Amino acid sequence: MRSYKNIAVIGAGLMGCGLAQAFAYCKDMKVMLQSRATPADEVFKRIDSNLKPLLDKGVFTQAEADEIKSRIHPINNMAEAVKDADFVIECVAEDMEIKQNLFRDLEALTSRECVYATNTSVMSPTEIAQKMTHKDRLVGAHFWNPPYLIPLVEVVKAAETSEEVMDYSMEIFRRIEKRPIRVNKDVPGFVANRLQHALWREAISIVERGIADAATVDEAIKSSFGMRLPQLSPMENSDMVGLDLTLQIHSYILKYIESSTEPSPLLKEKVAKGELGFKANGNGWQQWTPETMAASKKNLSEYLIKVIYGK
Repeated sequence: MRSYKNIAVIGAGLMGCGLAQAFAYCKDMKVMLQSRATPADEVFKRIDSNLKPLLDKGVFTQAEADEIKSRIHPINNMAEAVKDADFVIECVAEDMEIKQNLFRDLEALTSRECVYATNTSVMSPTEIAQKMTHKDRLVGAHFWNPPYLIPLVEVVKAAETSEEVMDYSMEIFRRIEKRPIRVNKDVPGFVANRLQHALWREAISIVERGIADAATVDEAIKSSFGMRLPQLSPMENSDMVGLDLTLQIHSYILKYIESSTEPSPLLKEKVAKGELGFKANGNGWQQWTPETMAASKKNLSEYLIKVIYGK
């Protein structure tokens, strides 16, 4: 019978620390967090920052937060980090060769029963597995940021992933109280990013065509269908109103919706000008001040905590 106790997270950046924290919520798990460059004090500084709003809202007591941190073990040595691992997940750079070499090298350092996952958001798990001998043991496992809050994990079946590994991966994410979804085909964007960027493409197109400005587009979403999406999503909504009505609406409107397979010219223009959003002093689709940027991030964190924990 497979074990679910020993977890190794490779990479201690933003996502790596967040993933270690998510696994450490489970009292039965021990998490080795491997990084060649990030010292232990920096790891715990990041995790403390993640935990602070949860402490402030009363989701965890300080004693519970300390217990969570006690299950996380920063380590530099790769072989030591993974030698007892039941499950290894990587959060290294989005570089195909780095990821391929990592999983090739892991096979000599772990037991044959160890399951591997790549947390890539865009790259093909099938391609990432190409240098492995036993390609059946790797899945895509796309967590969403922040991974210690967002419930979804997209579990992606690569070309040679075994059913046993898929089942194991779904179960390990359930044990940390995530909501794993099974993605049957390894396609660009998996499921959620395809849906998200279809909406982004239309939102940008509406701004580009002068139909409405960026703030208005966001308000239209937040104050209408965006409010009901967590409870009433597209497929259920289509069933509710009737597939005949859905067909009638689509027969009329789809020809008017953005269908370009290339990025928006306006988006390209803004990037060329250095208008990158928050990372460019708040100059993007809208103008942001340091105060409004901080408020945006805080509001998101507080919203997620309220939705997930009711706090």
